[in-house]
Amino acid sequence: MMKKLTGALAFSLMITTALASYAEAQGVLTIGRREDSSTFDPINTAQNVDFWVFSNLFDVLVRVDNEGKTLIPGLAESWDVSADGLTYTFHLRDAKFSDGTAVTSEDAAYSLARIRDSELSLWQDSYAIIKDMQTPDAKTLVITLDGPSAPFLSTLAMPGASIVSKAAMEAVGPEAFAEKPMGSGAFMMQEWRRGDRVILTKNPDYWDAANVNLDGVEWISIPDDNTRMLAVQAGELDAAIYVPFSRVEELKKDANLNVVVNPSTREDHLLINHEHEPLSDVRVREALDYAIDKQAIIDTVTFGIGEVANSFVPRGALYHSEDNGARGFDPEKAKALLAEAGAGGITLDYLVNAGNEVDEQIAVLMQQQLANVGVTLNLQKADPSQTWDMLIEGDYDLSVMYWTNDILDPDQKTTFVLGHDVNVNYMTRYHNDTVKDLVAASRLEMDPVKREAMYAEIQRLAKADAHWIDLYYSPFISVTRKGVANFGQNPLGRFWLEETGKAN
Repeated sequence: MMKKLTGALAFSLMITTALASYAEAQGVLTIGRREDSSTFDPINTAQNVDFWVFSNLFDVLVRVDNEGKTLIPGLAESWDVSADGLTYTFHLRDAKFSDGTAVTSEDAAYSLARIRDSELSLWQDSYAIIKDMQTPDAKTLVITLDGPSAPFLSTLAMPGASIVSKAAMEAVGPEAFAEKPMGSGAFMMQEWRRGDRVILTKNPDYWDAANVNLDGVEWISIPDDNTRMLAVQAGELDAAIYVPFSRVEELKKDANLNVVVNPSTREDHLLINHEHEPLSDVRVREALDYAIDKQAIIDTVTFGIGEVANSFVPRGALYHSEDNGARGFDPEKAKALLAEAGAGGITLDYLVNAGNEVDEQIAVLMQQQLANVGVTLNLQKADPSQTWDMLIEGDYDLSVMYWTNDILDPDQKTTFVLGHDVNVNYMTRYHNDTVKDLVAASRLEMDPVKREAMYAEIQRLAKADAHWIDLYYSPFISVTRKGVANFGQNPLGRFWLEETGKAN
């Protein structure tokens, strides 16, 4: 422990000089986070590390409010929906991209066509419902759907559906745009130093620029949790996210800091690679579920802040079901299932995000718990910048990951996790055609009572298949220096940095 702390302090001293020149800049907010961004092409990512920056760099047609409950105007000041639910007419506000050119309906149609059709898109299935788009004038976008879609408006608020400049994208191409993007949000890209920081400056052409307080925002990548917290305590950062549960009470006692706790839709879960034997056997996956003591993880790792998760749909979110057959802690049942499957004495590769205190603690606990039922975990630590690609390639057996909802409707997460889309069910390779068809049907069901029943069945079937193992729900926790005002996230994770202020 002391050796780790000493190393963290040494690294903190190394970054002090690099941070100081920016921390002193008037009105520039420095935020420490774990991972670096992976791309600035909105359609080509599903990671929070990207989406949470997109939200203030780009804008969407409709937004979710700060309470995470209601859709509000974004680039679209208003919209009309036809009586049959097939035609949506959006009326765009007078907005500009950061190069001063106007945001037009053609840009909006182009952006939505990209997320629906481009081979780069990770979200094609969610937007395939769009049949046609018309732009009768520069400020009017008319979208016609193939059929009624309950989640459609909500999907337009997802950061992946951010509106980009058609002219800018076509001028430089997707690869160059992903490195140096241009949006219409409150801030604009100045520089992306890979592995280090993303430097944003205030966008003077933002439609509500008069109410943006900050001159800029810097997202600084500091993978080690302890080092990141030390940097805030030392005044080298204005704020930091991903506060370790173990540090919350200590940080609350620091008179120079504010600990910010926001309600969230975060759920931590154990991904299972169904293509790797013997994990293709549902009895083995069930056994792992029975063998894991979720409450012990919450008590030990989250210091009681989390709560046991029973579904991939987070508690408090639309259509969450409490009655879905969630398994309790039963090591003897786990042993019996493993014996029945002929899977005694197995060894599994468990992928861990190195430097993530919580992930590392969970890994050790799971290693101990599963050893009690005869399962050996081989812990493979990898840099967070590498783990995502390893999951995509299927280079893992088990790995703890987390999800926060990006839209108000459960369709997005359900499609990504269970809908057999291009993401192979969140890299689990899970397959159940009955569930797939039910996910598609629930998207089209406009009766909320019937739709709720369909989602209850989806959750029951997914739990029966042990598609992954739900672990716990927890709030967003961040920390700021005194003098930083109105810093926080809505339950979907969006930071309202256009409303944040900083005393100098």
